[in-house]
Amino acid sequence: MPKAIDLFRLINEVIFLLLGGLIFLLAVTRPVMLPARPMALVLLGVFLIYWGARAWVKPEPGIAKAQMTARAVSLVLVGSLVAAIPVLPLRDAGVLLGAAGCVLVLRGLAGIFGFLKAL
Repeated sequence: MPKAIDLFRLINEVIFLLLGGLIFLLAVTRPVMLPARPMALVLLGVFLIYWGARAWVKPEPGIAKAQMTARAVSLVLVGSLVAAIPVLPLRDAGVLLGAAGCVLVLRGLAGIFGFLKAL
């Protein structure tokens, strides 16, 4: 029987899967435009990179090394892609956003399969 913390981690990974799917769907179906303040995207990207680096350096107890690496790398990749949106030409914004969504979907799938494998 899984513990409550394990079920919370599973729900967390499902949320990342759904968020990635939503971001990918938005990138594919709508034109992507820059917000009025593009510095917010850069700050969000820097925060995600910091969060990923922190997750890599200070892992949560009870998590396998492969899951910890997948979480950290996915956050750093998504942060890099989001921070690059205002820097690169606007025609590449949809591709970058779609790639960020794919990374989150893959992270969610990896987390779900890791949870099911541990059962």
